[in-house]
Amino acid sequence: MTHTLTAPSPSAALRRWVERVRRDPDSRSIGVGLLAVLVVHLLLFVIAPFLLRSDVIHPTARKQAIPRQFNIEIAPDEFVTPAIKPPPPNKYVEANPDAPDTVPDKTTNFSSKNQLLAQEKPQLDQHNDKPKLDGKKDIESNQTVSGQLTKPSESVPVAPSVTTPVKQQTAPRQAQDPLAGFDKMKEGDDGFGSNLGKVPDVSKPMPDKVDGAKDAPVVVGTQMLEPVIDPRKPRARPVLEQQHTRPAVFEDNQFGTSNIGPVAYSAKWSSYGAYLHKMMEAIQIQWDRILIGSNTAPPSGSWVSVKFTMDSKGRISEILDVESTSSEQGKQSCISAITLTAPYGDWTDDMIAVLGNSQELTFRFYYQ
Repeated sequence: MTHTLTAPSPSAALRRWVERVRRDPDSRSIGVGLLAVLVVHLLLFVIAPFLLRSDVIHPTARKQAIPRQFNIEIAPDEFVTPAIKPPPPNKYVEANPDAPDTVPDKTTNFSSKNQLLAQEKPQLDQHNDKPKLDGKKDIESNQTVSGQLTKPSESVPVAPSVTTPVKQQTAPRQAQDPLAGFDKMKEGDDGFGSNLGKVPDVSKPMPDKVDGAKDAPVVVGTQMLEPVIDPRKPRARPVLEQQHTRPAVFEDNQFGTSNIGPVAYSAKWSSYGAYLHKMMEAIQIQWDRILIGSNTAPPSGSWVSVKFTMDSKGRISEILDVESTSSEQGKQSCISAITLTAPYGDWTDDMIAVLGNSQELTFRFYYQ
């Protein structure tokens, strides 16, 4: 009798081994340990490149740069240092028409003409930026001279011609008297004597006496002319000559300058200063007309401040703010004086370059 053993298949042998290991505690612990080691190494193999990653420089062959051509153009004045221009003056002052045209060395003021700080009575050891003026302490003013822009509205009779005579009359004859004689006088016992003559109390002594007036003209036969005087048309009332400038309210300043001359601020001419000068004259004339035509006068000592915007065409684009201590009629008169005289004309190119296309202005009106 014979017996033959058949070799198991690999899969069956593996199953039996796994079953044997599973049943044997020692073999099972060894298998679990080997499996754990294998899993840990697999995880380290996968995660380690990310944990220990660093930038690796891969050497590459440098490409040969292709030569390029550049065209460089330099402006003629590229390296020329431009001249530094001084900042434009920023404070407007009203010019004195009697002040000589003198350009000041340094000032932040501008006006309608060049003028230099001065005053009629100089103050030694004084070097201020304002002339000495007696005025009010509670106002701000940049005027140094007061005048009148318009003539009085009341009718003034025309003065008659002084050369038209009413009648021609011969001048009175001059009194003439011959010289008086001499009186012989003798003084003392020494025998000396003297002749005493009497001077006649007439204009001119003559050999023959002539009756006439002592204060008559020397030329004989002079014709005297008398002007025409009509009782219905009296002569014009004499009026003191005033400067052609705006009426001024002076700011009090007791510390002046050592410069002597017509009272003036230091200021430089600019087209903006000339523009403002004409603008303020137009507003002043319109303001006077409104006040003359009104029936009531605003309170004396009050003031009105109007802040507005003007564009480069000289138009009043907006009234920004109005401050007033006067009545409503006084406030509206100031606003109307500004708006009714607009537009004031186009700005010049240099004005636009400095001011832009619009500018904020503030005018203050004082009622005296």
